[in-house]
Amino acid sequence: MSESALERIAAALERLAPPPLAPTDWLSAPAYVWEGERARTVPVLDALPLGALHGIDAQKAALRGLCARLASGAAAHDALLWGARGMGKSALVRACVADVQKETNALALVQIAPGTLPTFPALIAELAEVKRAFLLFIDDLGFGTEARAEMLALRSLLEGGIAPRPAHIRLVVTANRRSIVEREDTSGALHERDERDDALALADRFGLTLGFHPADKDTYLAILEGYTAPLGLAFDPEEAMAFAIQRGNRSGRTALQFATELAGRAGKTL
Repeated sequence: MSESALERIAAALERLAPPPLAPTDWLSAPAYVWEGERARTVPVLDALPLGALHGIDAQKAALRGLCARLASGAAAHDALLWGARGMGKSALVRACVADVQKETNALALVQIAPGTLPTFPALIAELAEVKRAFLLFIDDLGFGTEARAEMLALRSLLEGGIAPRPAHIRLVVTANRRSIVEREDTSGALHERDERDDALALADRFGLTLGFHPADKDTYLAILEGYTAPLGLAFDPEEAMAFAIQRGNRSGRTALQFATELAGRAGKTL
């Protein structure tokens, strides 16, 4: 085969090959999604105003303070947000980061896509050289046999090793399972006890743990009032409770859904 033919083949292969991916600009965006091999930029962080989250005042103050310290370069904990579904754990993470970003661009949120924990070392290595603080966000941590490998990988990351995790990189994890911090119950099958022991060993490695508990009737109605009052919307408490019963729980999420229904009826937006 002639040299020119080889050159044409090589040129054709180059045209077929995908262009190399541009490196992630870790300074340009408020948030990113880590997908295992590279990060996807999130130009606008989807977050409620911090003041719009009701019924979790102590949790707001604690996590917002942690985010502010991390952004400033001060010592900061890894954080675990655990407890009842729909009580604003994930929303609080986004809202706190967005609130700090009103004052400084020194902090970014990096959400970890499901199944990508084994690639954490590569992400940490990439972020270690960036002059910006990062809060790595693992939402709805799984449990059980299938999720055990990820839980152990996360525990290993939190424990550290020969190469320490840089101080400007911290983790925030949400979990719906109370057993991640519950220590009293030692009953159950062997595999259940092993799962509980794994969860407790993981929980012990977070410097900040925040519990989110199911809302009672008064708290649920107060959360709903927080959403509706600024819009001048009135509501019937009995209808609000019926809405919650229909969905099977009283939570901040349910209150927001009912407020959305009321706003829609009135032709308003939240």
